[in-house]
Amino acid sequence: MERIVGIDLGTTNSVVAYYEQGQTIVIPNSEGSHTTPSVVLFKSPEEIIVGELAKRQLVTSPKQAIRSVKRFMGARFSEIDGKRAGIDYDLIEGPGDSILIDVGWARVSPVQVSAAVLRKMKSTAEDYFSEPVTKAVITVPAYFNDNQRAATKSAAEIAGLEVMRIINEPTAAALAYGLDKQVNQRISVFDFGGGTFDVSVLELDKDVFEVKATCGDTFLGGDNIDEILFVYVAERFLRETSIDLRLDPQAVQRLREAVEKVKCELSTTTESLVSLPFISANAAGPVHLNYPINRKLFNELIQPILPRLEECCNFATVDAGLNASDFKSVLLVGGSTRIPAVQNLVRDIFKQEPNRSLNPDEAVAVGAAIQASIMTGSLREVLLLDVTPLSLGIELAGGMFTVLVPRNSSIPTSVHKHFTTVKDNQTTVKVHVLQGERKVATENHTLGHFKLTNITPAPSGIPEINVRFQIDANGILQVSATDATSGTTSSVTIESYGNLSQQEVEQVISMAASSADDDRLFLRKAYMRTHADVLMGQFRKILQDTKDPLDPAMTMALKEAMFKFDIAMSTKDFPEIEMAFARLKDLANEMGERIIMQQIDPGSG
Repeated sequence: MERIVGIDLGTTNSVVAYYEQGQTIVIPNSEGSHTTPSVVLFKSPEEIIVGELAKRQLVTSPKQAIRSVKRFMGARFSEIDGKRAGIDYDLIEGPGDSILIDVGWARVSPVQVSAAVLRKMKSTAEDYFSEPVTKAVITVPAYFNDNQRAATKSAAEIAGLEVMRIINEPTAAALAYGLDKQVNQRISVFDFGGGTFDVSVLELDKDVFEVKATCGDTFLGGDNIDEILFVYVAERFLRETSIDLRLDPQAVQRLREAVEKVKCELSTTTESLVSLPFISANAAGPVHLNYPINRKLFNELIQPILPRLEECCNFATVDAGLNASDFKSVLLVGGSTRIPAVQNLVRDIFKQEPNRSLNPDEAVAVGAAIQASIMTGSLREVLLLDVTPLSLGIELAGGMFTVLVPRNSSIPTSVHKHFTTVKDNQTTVKVHVLQGERKVATENHTLGHFKLTNITPAPSGIPEINVRFQIDANGILQVSATDATSGTTSSVTIESYGNLSQQEVEQVISMAASSADDDRLFLRKAYMRTHADVLMGQFRKILQDTKDPLDPAMTMALKEAMFKFDIAMSTKDFPEIEMAFARLKDLANEMGERIIMQQIDPGSG
C-alpha cells in the first residue's frame, strides 16, 4: 500500500513524520532540522521560498515573508479585527469577504500560503524516501471549525496531497502517548503552540481513544507572548529615546526576532538580553538597544494570558463531568509549554507533575504518523472518537432552535429528525443551520442556509421532512433534508463563518444558562403561536370544505378568541397569553367537534 505520512501543519513550525517497523521517524528537512518554520517568502512568481530561508528574510522582506497564516485559515475578513497583532504583512478584503494577502506582485490567500508549506512537507518526505508521496493525515486544532478544516483540506489538495484523515492535535498527541499503554486511564492534553491553544479530556481504553470534552482558542499562542514582549520593549525604547521603532518595518522585524529568542531562552535560563545594535539613529548618531529581561519580569508581562489558559482547563474538565484530580496524566504539547510559568500553572490546576515525556514540537506529527500507519494496516486498529464543541441544530417555525447534535457528542456521527410543514400546500422549506446553546434561534451562530424544493403539496402537518446531520471523522459537517413522499433531497456542506475562541464559547454557554428562563418563555410563546396558526389554518380549511352553515355565534367567538390571543402575544403578560391560548384551543376543539357531529348527523347542531 502507498505510504501515508503524518503532517503537523503548525502556526509557527510544521513537522512531517512516518511510522515504520515499530518506530516513528520524524523526517528531517533539507536543512537537517526536524521542524520547518511555517514561513513562506513570495519573492517573485518564479521564486517562492519556504522554511528557514524564508524566515531569515522576515527582516528584509516583511511584506512578502508570510508567517502565522494558520490564524487566518477559513476566516472571513470581517472577523479578523483585533486578531492582527504581530502581523506586519498587508491583509486585504477579497471577494465574498475573504482574506487576501498583498505580497506586492500578487495577492495570495491563506490557503495558498499553507499549500506552499504543505508542499515543502511533501517534498521533504519525498527526498527522504526517494519516491512520490501523495497521501497524508493532517492535524488541526481541536477548536478549528468546519470552514477552517475545509480550508486545510483545500491547501493539501493544492499541494498535491490527498487527505486521508484530519485529526485534532490533542488527539494526535494522545495517540503518540497512549499507543503502547494497556491500562485504561483518563488524560488531559494541554496543547499550547505558536498560534493556538487547546485542552482536551480523553479516556484511553486500550484500542479506543475517546475525547470526552474539549476547549480551545484559535487565536491564543506563543505569538501573543511575543507580541507582549515586543510592545513592552518598543514602548520602553520610545519613552527613553523618543524613537518609535514600530514605524520602521525592518526595525520591527529585528525586534520581533529578538524578543522571540529571549522568550525561548527564558525557558532554560533566568535572564536574557534583548540586544539590537544600530537599531536606529538620531541627530547624535546610531542608537543601540540593550535591555536585560529576567524571568520574574517575563512572568509579570505574560500574567494576563495565564487565566485564559486556566479557564479553558476548568471548562473542559467540568464539561467532561470530572475533577482535576481524576486524571492519570496531563500531557504537555506545543512549544509554548516549555515556559516555566505555564508548567507551574498546569501543576497548580491539576495538582500533579505534568507529563513531559513527549517532544512538544514533534508529538502531534508523531500521532498523525501513527494514525496514518493504522490506515495502511501496518498497526492495529485504534478507534479515535472526537467531539463537537457546541450544539448543532436548525431553526423551527416561530424562531425556536432545536438541537440535533448536542455539544460534546462523539464524532463521526449521523443524526436525523422528522419535521413537517406549517402551511397548506407548502412546496419549499428553508433550512437554517445553527451552532449554539440558546433556545432562541437568533441568539445562536448561523452556519448556513439551504432550501428543499419540490415538496409534494399537502395540508400542513402531513409532509414528512427528514433532516440529517452528518459529521465525518474529519469534523466536517453535512446537512441534508429529504421529502419522504417525493424523495427530493437537498444538502449543504457547512462552511462556518464564525471562528469561536474558548472565551466566546464560554460566553455562549454561560449566556444560555443565564437566559434559560427567558428562553423557556420564548419557546412557550413560539409553540403557542405556531399551534394557533395551525388551528386557524385548519379552521379556515374547514370553512372552505363544509357545505353546511356553521353557527355564526361560534364562528364569531373563535375569531374574537384569535384576536385576543394576538393582543396577548404582543405583551409580556405570560399568564394572560396562556389564558388566551387555552380559550382559543378550547373553542377550536369545540368547533371541530360540532362540525364532525353535523357531518354524522345533519340534524344536530
